[in-house]
Amino acid sequence: MNKYELAKKITQLDGLTNEEKASLVELLRSQKKYGLVWEDKPEEIETRLVDELPVLTEVPERAIVSDSADAPNHILIEGDNLEALTALAYTHEGKIDVIYIDPPYNTGNKDFVYNDSFVDREDGYRHSKWLSFMNKRLQIAKSLLSSGGVIFISIDDNEQAPLKLLCDEIFGSNNFITNLLWQSTPGSNTGKAIKTVTEYVLMYAKQKEKLNINSKPVDDIKKYKFKDEHLEFRGPYVTNKLDRRMTGSHYSEALNYPIDMPDGTLLYPGCLTEKQDHWNWRWSRQKVEWGVANDFILFEKKKGKWAIYFKQYLKVDNNDIAIERSLPYQNLVLEDAMNAARGTREVMDIFSEKKFDYPKPLALISFILNMASKQNSTILDFFAGSGTTLHATMQLNAEDGGHRKCILVTNNENNICEEVTYERNKRVIQGYTTPKGEEVEGLHNNNLRYYRTNFLSRDKSVKNMRQLVRLATDMLCIKNDVYTEAEFCGKKINPNIARYFDNGQGNRMLVIYEERAIQLLVQLMAQTEDDGIKTMVYVFSPGADPYTDDFEDIAERVKLCALPSAIYEAYKRVLPKRKPKFLDEALQEMKAQAEAEANIQQTLDFGENDNMNEEGGEA
Repeated sequence: MNKYELAKKITQLDGLTNEEKASLVELLRSQKKYGLVWEDKPEEIETRLVDELPVLTEVPERAIVSDSADAPNHILIEGDNLEALTALAYTHEGKIDVIYIDPPYNTGNKDFVYNDSFVDREDGYRHSKWLSFMNKRLQIAKSLLSSGGVIFISIDDNEQAPLKLLCDEIFGSNNFITNLLWQSTPGSNTGKAIKTVTEYVLMYAKQKEKLNINSKPVDDIKKYKFKDEHLEFRGPYVTNKLDRRMTGSHYSEALNYPIDMPDGTLLYPGCLTEKQDHWNWRWSRQKVEWGVANDFILFEKKKGKWAIYFKQYLKVDNNDIAIERSLPYQNLVLEDAMNAARGTREVMDIFSEKKFDYPKPLALISFILNMASKQNSTILDFFAGSGTTLHATMQLNAEDGGHRKCILVTNNENNICEEVTYERNKRVIQGYTTPKGEEVEGLHNNNLRYYRTNFLSRDKSVKNMRQLVRLATDMLCIKNDVYTEAEFCGKKINPNIARYFDNGQGNRMLVIYEERAIQLLVQLMAQTEDDGIKTMVYVFSPGADPYTDDFEDIAERVKLCALPSAIYEAYKRVLPKRKPKFLDEALQEMKAQAEAEANIQQTLDFGENDNMNEEGGEA
């Protein structure tokens, strides 16, 4: 019996309401044939999102604004991250380059809150609740990633295996990059139990073929102590032996050949004058010939024996950062600075007291950002905790002159957002004194803007639509990275009619609340000189028309968008459905799906019969 036939039987059951029947049919339709399966557990916030739309509202008194006009704008959002991600689905869809999150590990030790209650070890739905919780957020996170974007997720053994399967399903197993392994706690030399000292960071790309991992920064530049006087443009180099001993399948007969020395001696790998198994040159014959011709090979004779070396040059990127392209990143991360104790000490240095449990160390987040971010990347952390990701972003910008922007999201449980996440990064920007009395200079060239999630009814009355456009203005500032309100064409305009923003660096935005003022605003713009910079214009419209005809005379100077239809369209892709489908609609869809599956099977059967005919079987 296929699903459609089973669904028809459900509709004929007595004692059930149509809504109950519809729910059973919807449950039947959602059952998977293969993959990670769990019982979906609804969240209270989802119930709210059924009837209300989230928006982001700035808390202006918390804004930290640099004197530098070029300072990057970082965002801190206080609120449930499902609410915030929904809002970001409008402002940042396809714009996030790097996501790092450190979600609750679901250890059962009061680390995971679901619907305002801690989930303990004895909860029979512990894993289902966690997977439901993560699935909803990761689905939206995927839509936020740019085509070359990448997500990193910290986790431990409690949920690593289910999370890997969930990410395979959401991002595609073909977009899995690696599972970083790092030592979070020191080992122990006592006791018989095996102590777990490592944690994981799962890494997935939005589109693996478009991901561009950075080259690894050089750990020790001093080792590059040689220079070619006649080839100074190549820079310093270090020498490496051209041969190496190989075992098993790593040995290649094709790489075991003789090379002519300057005195005519034939040298095999292993610095031997006779061929010996299990020794290879690192380079092919053709590459060695090229290396000799272009002075990349060194011949050296010591105590009557020849040796061959190749030159490995220190390369420098466009920002004078030393890199070694021959040394890629590895998934095993071994650095002393990457442990939980270091993260705790870093927070205590800022606050002079323990303010947060188990913050991730700066070195770990810096490692990730060095690997995956570019100088102008936008970075998101929607489990922000103590705010290490923003701290690491600002520190990396200071080191390489970058202009990375970071968005943090966290709730304000126990005042964490206000008193830890915000306060930590405020002190990092403005400077602070450690408990030892050491003065730490602030990273002043940064702006930090504070937002809270707010709500408005999803009902599309004209009153609600106008209110949404007004409340969404702060989101539009985030979307266009322009926050400075200014006069429009040299004139002050009533903020109840329109608001104009200009950062003086090419970002301009006009938000028109009152459509009857369009003609006057167009006239003002037409009277000013065109400097070639387009203005982003958002117009309140009851439909999807941004009054294109009214802007015809200045069409080349503006980019139009109708609100709130653009917001509704973005939210529609991520918000929960308001009502269950009508029973007959669900049945029709299931019937169509059953017919499609039957057609596919018929095609397959027909193909098998063709194969049988070709092989001489019966038709």
